[in-house]
Amino acid sequence: MTSHETAGGAQSPVVTAIHVAPASRLPMRAVESVQVEAGLGIVGDRYHGTKHRHVTVQSQIALDAATEDLGSPVEPGGTRRNITISHGDVPTTPGERLRIGDVDLEVVRVAAPCKLLDDVIGTGARTALRRRAGSVCRALTSGSIAVGDPVRLALPA
Repeated sequence: MTSHETAGGAQSPVVTAIHVAPASRLPMRAVESVQVEAGLGIVGDRYHGTKHRHVTVQSQIALDAATEDLGSPVEPGGTRRNITISHGDVPTTPGERLRIGDVDLEVVRVAAPCKLLDDVIGTGARTALRRRAGSVCRALTSGSIAVGDPVRLALPA
């Protein structure tokens, strides 16, 4: 069994993209890895130090479905989310926990798509991403997250 296989043989999700922006409305920048501080978020990201919005997580499968609905590509960086995982359903219920790399996260709320997405991706992007925009999470532990890191979508509370 490889490090990204589950006991049933299915592939576990992995991080496929990481994006950060130093301030609101500035373009997202793709990076290979980030440092996360418990209770603060991603070092160098616009939401570092906010009360709860530490890390946003989305699934490539949801982006693929939004691409199909929209009729044009929905790229991971265009959604303004931090972490994109290869597949699987990102938990959306407040209090649910997940682990990405060596960082434990707790869902705060669903990440609602903002109107800025229509400007960045194209008209209709906000609608195409409704219920597919991932989750806003609080960082419970410090550590690093890198492209290729394993994702565990359900941790005990």
